[in-house]
Amino acid sequence: MNFFKKLFVSSDKTKDEEIKSQPVSLSIDDAFVHNFIKFGGKFLYCTKKEDITNNILNILEENDWNIITYTNENLSQFIASTGIKITNDIHSKNPFFTTCEQLIAENGSVLFTSKQIEDKRLSTLTNDFIVFATTSQIVKNMGDSLTAIKSKYKNNLPTNISSIKNYDPTKVDDNFLSYGSCNSKNLYLLLLEDL
Repeated sequence: MNFFKKLFVSSDKTKDEEIKSQPVSLSIDDAFVHNFIKFGGKFLYCTKKEDITNNILNILEENDWNIITYTNENLSQFIASTGIKITNDIHSKNPFFTTCEQLIAENGSVLFTSKQIEDKRLSTLTNDFIVFATTSQIVKNMGDSLTAIKSKYKNNLPTNISSIKNYDPTKVDDNFLSYGSCNSKNLYLLLLEDL
């Protein structure tokens, strides 16, 4: 009796192990969100523009922030009527509200260019980012992202292409290739459904 029990138990374990070891293919959106959260990003899904304003207010309240920095005038639509104190000084240590170029699914990173961060290195900016993006900005990998940038800015390619891949500013990156360019940020992503 014990022999049969062991036989069936071990075969059940094998089936469970087989199921767990099978690769799971996620949609590009799900893959981005999974990887983004895995590396410590804070993800807020928005179905309408009012959700963005409400989430910004909640983020500021949660972190006890009183002022926000932004340089993109198109973002004023989300904070103009809220009474939030605003600065355009990108050098300040206040949370930085910005857009991005693309969201890269394969590693959950957020890609920026000089259109968002001017000529500044990410490591010199504040540790706190609030990023507004849409679902149409999600791409599979860095190659697709660079292709999208080339087609969007045909005759005036932006410079300073950088990405944030880690969302825990206290974590030290041991990779010698990234020495001196720590791009870890406390990042909130406000993702608006536009597809």
